[in-house]
Amino acid sequence: MIFDIIKKRRSVFPVQYNDVQIETADIEKVLEAANWAPNHKCTEPWRFKVIQGDAKGRLGTFLSKKYEEVDPRPKAIKIKKLQENPQRASAIIAICMQRDTNESLPEWEEVAAVAMAVQNMWLQCTEMGIGCYWSSPGLIKYMDEFLTLAEGEKCLGFFYMGNFDGELSDGKRGPIEAKTEWIS
Repeated sequence: MIFDIIKKRRSVFPVQYNDVQIETADIEKVLEAANWAPNHKCTEPWRFKVIQGDAKGRLGTFLSKKYEEVDPRPKAIKIKKLQENPQRASAIIAICMQRDTNESLPEWEEVAAVAMAVQNMWLQCTEMGIGCYWSSPGLIKYMDEFLTLAEGEKCLGFFYMGNFDGELSDGKRGPIEAKTEWIS
């Protein structure tokens, strides 16, 4: 059962989303799935900021203007995409990590825990038939200018969510045998 959901998981991009909004209860269920990710020392480092409504337009404006500001040769098509993608989504969840203030474990373990939380979100969306994908543009390093981040908190990307029509293609993976070494 879970293996089938894992194999069915796909990136579904904003250009594929329709106009049907995702219910708040469904977003909350996806976030609750994230909350059950494994994490060392129970630091629960994941933090989420749900962006909807007018805030989606503000996010698009921020991203497109910041891109124009920091890229010496901004491309018009990318400016347009940065502006429009948030508007196409039903919701965007800013994926953030709160660093353990005691630094009782390596930072990479907390990043890994957040990634596992996102995997849980992705699998929950897959089960519910919601399209989603994790975007991690270079512009996330400027998100403290848009989001209110606590000390030690950083944005690791955006989890775009939207309903979609149609079927998704089958995934392809090379054989696991080519990636596994058995040691006795």
